[in-house]
Amino acid sequence: MIGRIQGILVSVHPPRLVVDCQGIGYEVDVPMSTLYQLPQAGQKITLLTHFQVREDAQQLFGFATETEREAFRQLIKISGVGSRTALAVLSGMSVNELAQAIALQEAGRLTQVPGIGKKTAERLCLELKGKLAPDLGITAGGKPQAIEASSEVLQALLALGYSEKEAFLALKQIPPDTSVSDGIRMGLKYLSKP
Repeated sequence: MIGRIQGILVSVHPPRLVVDCQGIGYEVDVPMSTLYQLPQAGQKITLLTHFQVREDAQQLFGFATETEREAFRQLIKISGVGSRTALAVLSGMSVNELAQAIALQEAGRLTQVPGIGKKTAERLCLELKGKLAPDLGITAGGKPQAIEASSEVLQALLALGYSEKEAFLALKQIPPDTSVSDGIRMGLKYLSKP
């Protein structure tokens, strides 16, 4: 019903913010990824929204990008995953990281998000398979070689003692068609820069 909101950012109290639109202040819940992209209070803001009507509440959720909103909508379709959990997932990892975890069926990465247990992570992997992956060019029929190679490079960097954040940053610097050994070498070179 409400697909987009544009107005002046009045206040921010994570995860909620207030947007003034022609004198009406709308409370909008946003994931941390959107929160980091906000301008200063008093400046103009535009958010894509998802309006949710429940028996006991009406809530407005805001997103900086269409991919974030679509990921949120896919998450809340899953039984046992509510809007709070979906926001927590999008606050704990980017849409690309979520899609990669789903495509590679890595439930362990999802359990690192606060509020996501092993069973919920496994359900997310099962029910989202093939739904977020097209954004990354991953086919639902299986893992392409480039994704398998990047997963092996990631595992190697983690085994060498780098944090997941460092490993993912290095992975983003490696071209998709790189072999595993070259990928590890390039990742280490990137991570060794001062």
